[in-house]
Amino acid sequence: MEKYNFQYALPDKEGYFGEYGGSFIPPQLQEIMDEITEAYLKIKEDESFLTELHDLYTHYVGRPSPIFHAKNLSKKYGAEIYLKREDLNHTGAHKINHCLGEALLAKKMGKKKLIAETGAGQHGVALATAAALVGLKCDIYMGEVDIAKEHPNVVRMKILGANVIPATHGLKTLKEAVDAAFEGYLKDPVTQFYAIGSVVGPHPFPMMVRDFQSIVGQEAREQFQTMTGELPENIVACVGGGSNALGIFTAFLDDKSVSLYGVEPAGKGIEREGEHAASITKGKPGIMHGFKSYMLSDKRGEPSKVYSVASGLDYPSVGPQHSYLKDIKRVDYRYIDDTEAMSAFFELSRVEGIIPAIESAHALAYAIKLAKEKPGSSILVNLSGRGDKDIDFAVENFGDEFGIEL
Repeated sequence: MEKYNFQYALPDKEGYFGEYGGSFIPPQLQEIMDEITEAYLKIKEDESFLTELHDLYTHYVGRPSPIFHAKNLSKKYGAEIYLKREDLNHTGAHKINHCLGEALLAKKMGKKKLIAETGAGQHGVALATAAALVGLKCDIYMGEVDIAKEHPNVVRMKILGANVIPATHGLKTLKEAVDAAFEGYLKDPVTQFYAIGSVVGPHPFPMMVRDFQSIVGQEAREQFQTMTGELPENIVACVGGGSNALGIFTAFLDDKSVSLYGVEPAGKGIEREGEHAASITKGKPGIMHGFKSYMLSDKRGEPSKVYSVASGLDYPSVGPQHSYLKDIKRVDYRYIDDTEAMSAFFELSRVEGIIPAIESAHALAYAIKLAKEKPGSSILVNLSGRGDKDIDFAVENFGDEFGIEL
């Protein structure tokens, strides 16, 4: 298996995917971003950097993550369902892929501290892990609501040596954590490195995170062909900011025989304003957090209130490349509500013995729908994370419905 292929046509030199992306930040911060861009463009061609990252993926993360043929689900729903097991990575999700890359880059640039936002806590745990490994300080900003909801991950971050800083304004969830992290970064952008947790933010982060996550699709492409002799007919991934989805989609974008589905959170109802986070489905182009993309906004153009049962998906915008892929109709963006996602969460647990992250359960729920629509077809789901972090919340809020008593 080749180590990496970081050569992609987009974004352009200004960080645009079509009309989306770019860098809408103050001039003094733009100078720092330009330095990061220059450093990244150099290291992604540096054989020693790629070798170090590849060795960490192999011996530290446990890559390649396997593809599992979910035969019980396949038999039940009439299509061949496969799972790309990113949940088996060290730290329990796909987030470690880009966190290691960003941490190594920050170290080579002479930075002293990594800072980031986190929603469900998986990015925070992964970055705290990477910071410990490379010897950098680490601040993680997390909404107060999510701190209470994802308590196990908060404890993990603290054990790893990270400083967990609550975001106490607004809805106290992911969007506010991003706000707080940007504020913290602006206080000292010279010695700090903001390791953005998805394919969002100003250039070069949508490109850089995409590139580091592309290992998922590169592996999956080779693995699936080895297993079946062909490419998957359908690939499904959840979309919040969209890093796990682009991670697996990127290797298949030129394969017109492969249908790609990005699954957004419909929350408590796709037509209920403020009760979902389906930025692509219900949003329109706008600018927030330094980039242009589809976003959910109010009449003043400010980010709307959003909600999802999955803390990692409740963000009012989406990575700019996803907006571009929607416009050119290469990816079909659908949505799954809380009830459907939680049903899939318990379904996979009980039918295949795999407890998924609630975020990943959105993708699985749509794959089950797709299996009924396309009987006999092959469906590859990017199982982006494991559900250890979600078990208390799931049982407390949905346990009665699924016959669980504590």
